[in-house]
Amino acid sequence: MACNQPSGGNVMSSDVKEEDYTKAREEMVTYQIEQRGIKDKAVLNAMRKVKRHLFVPDEMKPYSYTDGPLPIGEGQTISQPYIVAIMTELLEPKTEDKVLEIGTGSGYQAAILAEIFKEVYTIEIVPKLAKTAEERLKELDYKNIVVKCGDGYQGWIEYAPFDGVIVTAAPDHIPQPLVDQLKIGGKLVIPVGDLYQELIVLTKTKDGVKKKSVIPVRFVPMTGEAEKKR
Repeated sequence: MACNQPSGGNVMSSDVKEEDYTKAREEMVTYQIEQRGIKDKAVLNAMRKVKRHLFVPDEMKPYSYTDGPLPIGEGQTISQPYIVAIMTELLEPKTEDKVLEIGTGSGYQAAILAEIFKEVYTIEIVPKLAKTAEERLKELDYKNIVVKCGDGYQGWIEYAPFDGVIVTAAPDHIPQPLVDQLKIGGKLVIPVGDLYQELIVLTKTKDGVKKKSVIPVRFVPMTGEAEKKR
């Protein structure tokens, strides 16, 4: 979950109608996402459809469609819309794919994934956030998302292998269990580093792995086992 501050975008008053949110969401996609190079139609459609304001605390709703992350409690954040979009696009999504998310947070990224992928499995280490996200996603009628409270460092072996894995908190190294649980041809999208972090795309091949650095990012640190291994 990226932890920069909101920077621009449409800040709304506290008295907002649903059509105002719809307009702000369309502007978010046009100016924050499309104009910054995101081209995948499925990703753009998902960003237009999922109501980000339903995934933030009430006091943050006027900032729902600003170009930045927002606090969601427990020291965590909902990622910047552009970061959600680029990480999803980097998975090179296909509708029949099965994906794993590490760091459910508010459930927003999981909802975006669920609009595109057949199966979404998501793990959150903070019990309160896991419970709230699971309830929210059920209320929104997402039947293709399974939420688990636990440490995502070890992945989710029961449902492996995955076509893609997306990590929304930063370890200082790439957890090997997440690589092991990828299918051949699968992709792991993960921020790696301490103070300075890079968004990495790892592709698993029959001969090993290929890694590519995409952009500098700033995410909250990955906790649990990842912390112990720092």
